[in-house]
Amino acid sequence: MPALLALTAAALFTGAAVYINLAEQPARLLLPDSALLVQWRRAYARGLPMQAGLAVLGFVLAAAAWWFTGRAGFLVGGLVLVANWPYTLLAIMPVNKRLEAIEPTRAAPEARALVVRWGRLHAGRSGLGALATLILLVSLAT
Repeated sequence: MPALLALTAAALFTGAAVYINLAEQPARLLLPDSALLVQWRRAYARGLPMQAGLAVLGFVLAAAAWWFTGRAGFLVGGLVLVANWPYTLLAIMPVNKRLEAIEPTRAAPEARALVVRWGRLHAGRSGLGALATLILLVSLAT
């Protein structure tokens, strides 16, 4: 059961991350600079706890699946999923801090460029989630 729940958490994480890259980010980029920044902040504030929680939950469940089955693939999949934490802290957080420091009323092309960069970096989260989901799926199927 932990293996199936880990796969579910990884798939939910990946679905949310891909949605952000394929739907939310392109729509956000159609907004004027100040509205773009406000929308990014609101979406980020709501998405952060959900995605962070799913990454941790998926890792804990994958580690439990590894513990009970001895299949290293579960541990690897969980580690890839939770790798989103250090990736976010090291690669994405500096961009987040810069975006949070900009006043929406003073948003300029710099804010837009940072949001575009943020979207490219966020695609890495989608990739890590997809890889973790694939690893967990293969581990569960074998």
